[in-house]
Amino acid sequence: MIPDYIFEASWEVCNKVGGIYTVLSTRAKTLQDKFHDKVIFIGPDFWRDKENPLFIESDNLCRAWKEHAKAADKLNVRVGRWNIPGEPIVILVDFKPFFEYKNEIYTEAWNRYQVDSLHAYGDYDEASMFSLAAAKVVESFYRYNLTETDKVVYQAHEWMTGLGALFLQTYVPEIATIFTTHATSIGRSIAGNNKPLYDYLFAYDGDQMARELNMESKHSIEKQTAHYVDCFTTVSEITNNECKELLDKPADVILMNGFEDNFVPKGATFTNKCKRARSAMLNVANKLLGTDWGDDTLIIGTSGRYEFKNKGIDVFLESLNRLSRDKNLKKNVLAFINVPGWVGEPRADLQERLKSKNQFDTPLEVPYITHWLHNMSHDQVLDTMKYLDMANRPQDKVKVIFVPCYLDGKDGIFNKEYYDVILGQDLSVYASYYEPWGYTPLESVAFRVPTITTDLAGFGLWVKSLKNQNGLDDGVEVIHRSDYNYSEVADEIKDTVSAYSGKTAKEIETIRKRAAAVAEQALWKHFIQYYYEAYDIALRNAMKRQIN
Repeated sequence: MIPDYIFEASWEVCNKVGGIYTVLSTRAKTLQDKFHDKVIFIGPDFWRDKENPLFIESDNLCRAWKEHAKAADKLNVRVGRWNIPGEPIVILVDFKPFFEYKNEIYTEAWNRYQVDSLHAYGDYDEASMFSLAAAKVVESFYRYNLTETDKVVYQAHEWMTGLGALFLQTYVPEIATIFTTHATSIGRSIAGNNKPLYDYLFAYDGDQMARELNMESKHSIEKQTAHYVDCFTTVSEITNNECKELLDKPADVILMNGFEDNFVPKGATFTNKCKRARSAMLNVANKLLGTDWGDDTLIIGTSGRYEFKNKGIDVFLESLNRLSRDKNLKKNVLAFINVPGWVGEPRADLQERLKSKNQFDTPLEVPYITHWLHNMSHDQVLDTMKYLDMANRPQDKVKVIFVPCYLDGKDGIFNKEYYDVILGQDLSVYASYYEPWGYTPLESVAFRVPTITTDLAGFGLWVKSLKNQNGLDDGVEVIHRSDYNYSEVADEIKDTVSAYSGKTAKEIETIRKRAAAVAEQALWKHFIQYYYEAYDIALRNAMKRQIN
């Protein structure tokens, strides 16, 4: 069964904060091509007072319904298009008015679905009010514009939208509901609290761990939504194991995260951007370090959210420390850690050097960071470098530079966007301990930068399932990682980088082509079939639900 209308609600619609933004924004064009303007995304309206560059507002789109929604349903919405390929329709909703009814909403969620909101704190209230507002938007739109012959699917992403999915189950049972968890809140919390997740997964009780880790409300809405919706989905086999053990519910379908390669430059543009990116990275490094390293430098990097253990930043630093003593290393290595921290301002002394045409033969003070932090004395990257005695001394063959800001083109040092920087790397490392999918290594290979990742990342596990994948020579090295083999992982990364430093230009060109071939297999045109499967299951279950 194929839906006539698809609604998707997420905190990250027109709101660029994490990996779910990438999932939705890259998939939108594939759905828009098939369902033209019958795919409608719903997000929170944070931008009432200032312009949102990701949202193109329209006065004409759904005008009559918009007026009805305000007058009859007391909903403040703005309708427009998402400023991404495909330009799908977006409804942004103001969820603040719902706070007034918070207690009644939570009481009903408890009475109907045993959702425990009693222990809520932090972002729980805000997310829940948005979730309900998004569902009310869909109810209003459905009642005004559609009929019961229209097959409608509502997909809710993450625990933040669970309450809305349950609301629709109750009040608009004609709509088929899908709930997608991109990472279980308890799994992430166990991993983030330095508890062994994988070896003991079979023994953990999700409800008990929620109490222990003070996560009861988030876990409760996630678990109850997973059990009640028409179709429950997650993004990889790894998270499905978590769902089975911690939510007591395996996924009905695994929706692997694809992407579109329309942001990857082609031909001469690609070559020129590569050169400019390398030149920018070497220039910043040489001015910071007082060195004169040239194009034969091996540039490697990691990036993503600042989850020091979960993203494997700790083991990456350990591997670099060991690499600096490796006798087989054939090149100087420049390693970048592009991870946004509690950033203050760009370094004025570095900016001054970057403006100058001179060469410098003395390093700046603190020659391993590009921007000052508010918490210089309590930062995990800097603390670990200090502990490992990694000070970027003139004689060191391996030098590490921490770039603790968003590369948005206006950072004051690189002034380039993230995608215009990473394609200058020779190699990337994502040594994840907890990574439900892993867009960063996938983006890396799309830019022809071979990557090292682990089998604790959904992406790494998927790569291992491909034919003719035998390590870095085929574009992706997938290292086995467990709760207790930190040291072996560090050694394997070190050995892989060291071996790569001895490759010839011809060998590297072949490896880069193979990396791009891996990325091609993860395009949305291949992975979208799993969504059609989820739509079919949800629609059939919704029909059964109404008959019963």
